[in-house]
Amino acid sequence: MKQLIIIGAGGMGRTLYSNILESRGYGESFVVKGFIDDDLHALDGFNYYPPVVGKISDYIPEADDVFVCSIGGASRRPCMESIISRGGEFINIIHRTARLLTNVAIGQGNFIGADTVIGNDVVIGNYNMIQSYTIIGHDARIGNFNRIDTRVTCVGGIVIEDEVNIYTSAVINHKVTVESKSSVAALSFVIKDVKAGTTVIGNPAKKLM
Repeated sequence: MKQLIIIGAGGMGRTLYSNILESRGYGESFVVKGFIDDDLHALDGFNYYPPVVGKISDYIPEADDVFVCSIGGASRRPCMESIISRGGEFINIIHRTARLLTNVAIGQGNFIGADTVIGNDVVIGNYNMIQSYTIIGHDARIGNFNRIDTRVTCVGGIVIEDEVNIYTSAVINHKVTVESKSSVAALSFVIKDVKAGTTVIGNPAKKLM
């Protein structure tokens, strides 16, 4: 039985924990061992969670350990790569209510939350966080190390490159490309490609000056 460790014991980490208890494979191929967080007291005052078992900065993976990451933003990739460099393995965590339609292809280390819908012929890379109630339309292409928040809608044929942050309830229109290391603000409607490293906001979304 694999021992799952959640990286980050903040609000998103605690939310991931509850999702994990309702995810495919829980209790069959893995159980939750605990959290790692550089604040060893991150769960002080919170009840009914497994313990913080070490720091992100120096935790050495044990033989049966596997990982999932709750951290988004610019820290996501370096945090995960630091664990990978020490031999850590990330697994896919997919909530039991998520719907993956025909020919969906998924890499490794992804989190897919409750009541998401992943459309036909979507390709998802590695180490992404796709939160609850999000819709990814048919033929979408999603790269690596992305954070896609709750209730985001990605219409068919979109491309999300790498290390992108798309915040709550944004809509990415048909065949739009969101380039690497860019951000889409909450509630934005994106009708044009988003250039690498930029932030867009509004309806229609425009570059934040």
